[in-house]
Amino acid sequence: MIVTRIEEMSRSRRRIYLDESFAFVLYKGELRFYEVREGEALKEDAYRQIMEELLPKRATLRCMNLLADRPYTENQLREKLSRGMYPESCVDIALDYVKSYHYVDDRRFAEDYIENQQQKKSKRVIEMDLLKKGVSRELIEEAFAAQKELGNGPDEEALGKQWMKKKHFDPEHAEFKETQRMAAFLYRKGISSETIRKLLSCD
Repeated sequence: MIVTRIEEMSRSRRRIYLDESFAFVLYKGELRFYEVREGEALKEDAYRQIMEELLPKRATLRCMNLLADRPYTENQLREKLSRGMYPESCVDIALDYVKSYHYVDDRRFAEDYIENQQQKKSKRVIEMDLLKKGVSRELIEEAFAAQKELGNGPDEEALGKQWMKKKHFDPEHAEFKETQRMAAFLYRKGISSETIRKLLSCD
């Protein structure tokens, strides 16, 4: 493999291109240590150490530092590492490590998220949030089932009443247009049509 380009990212970091394709990012001191020189071949042993030891270790440490601040899903960590320009194989190694110790557990993340958000968000909105964070639909369903066994989970009717009170909405004295607006508002909040009808006495 030929080092076809070394591109400056910052005072200390460089993008390395091998055979015209982006390969990885190294610090200036590492260029000297691994003898990475533009226009020259990169030694096989140096490439192996970079890809199998240096960068996986760095990616794993990055994961651990992120997780020290707050929980992440596997997909969120993958996106963070990808934006940090770690090679995919190194990202896989790092994620396998943190998953093996259950530092990352999407099922547990989903359960905790449901428990923390149940007083503020409907089931549909929580589902959408978790899907956006990269949690699979299967794990989301399992997490809701587990929380339900514990007596947890969003109470749509209670949430709806809470939002109606906040909006100073009285279904018994509201005009038709006001009721329509409230129904649309509750639907956007993820409340089911059946619960909305019940709350607004639309039956």
